[in-house]
Amino acid sequence: MKEEFGQDLSLPPFNGKIQVAYNHPPFLQAISDCSRLLNEPEAEILLDGRNRVGVVALPNQEGKEIDIVIKEFRSTGVNKLKSIFLPGKAFKAWRGAVALMKKGIETPPPVAYLEKRKGIFLEQSFFLAERVDGVEEIRFLLLRFSPSELRRLLISLGSYLSLCHEKGVLHRDLSDGNILVRKDKTGEFKFFLVDTNRIKLKKKVGLLRGLKNLIRLGVPGEFQRNFLEQYLGTSRVRIFFWFWYKMNKVTYTHYVKLKKKLRLRQIAQKLKIQ
Repeated sequence: MKEEFGQDLSLPPFNGKIQVAYNHPPFLQAISDCSRLLNEPEAEILLDGRNRVGVVALPNQEGKEIDIVIKEFRSTGVNKLKSIFLPGKAFKAWRGAVALMKKGIETPPPVAYLEKRKGIFLEQSFFLAERVDGVEEIRFLLLRFSPSELRRLLISLGSYLSLCHEKGVLHRDLSDGNILVRKDKTGEFKFFLVDTNRIKLKKKVGLLRGLKNLIRLGVPGEFQRNFLEQYLGTSRVRIFFWFWYKMNKVTYTHYVKLKKKLRLRQIAQKLKIQ
């Protein structure tokens, strides 16, 4: 790994790594307490659930402010137990982002990761990345685009994901919220992968595994064949590949519906008890 993406970082009680360009006193002082940064009124909170994600303006080497996305991974329950034996999610997010950049696949540039342990347990961790301007989650485009625009988007997406798999990149949560899209001045689409702690590198992503990896994407039914044709690089999807994709997609859809029903039942039960 190149040095500029991997300097050791020590900000007691936190340890981690930081990109060279951000390893300067004002920035280090600012990120020494990421919880405080996310709690400040100026922070733009994007997500506050199982994990917390927010955007804050921090000083770069020239003293100018730059928007930094901070993702706080909450370490509780099973995840806390896992931290005894497995790398933490902040480290995996850093590792995944750096791996993508090395392979020439766009992702918000990683800035740093921080971990605090109490004994053998991971107590708190953060992953920091630069905010990318002018992007939007692909889920919104899939709902908003006209049929002609949607066809162009999916043609680009199919080629892009095929390239990712050719390079051995497997995103284990390839959902509509984890692909960001930006349209450049020429009208071409540019994609960015996020949630990089779910990145897994392989020598090669097999065809069946690659097709199965696409099922979380909300591609409208009438465009699915065209999308797969572009991904496979063929003018026609073979029956077996089409069956494999549809079977896995239907199974996943039923699984998601079941999870929602169980969650609603749990919520209703809690309200009833209260």
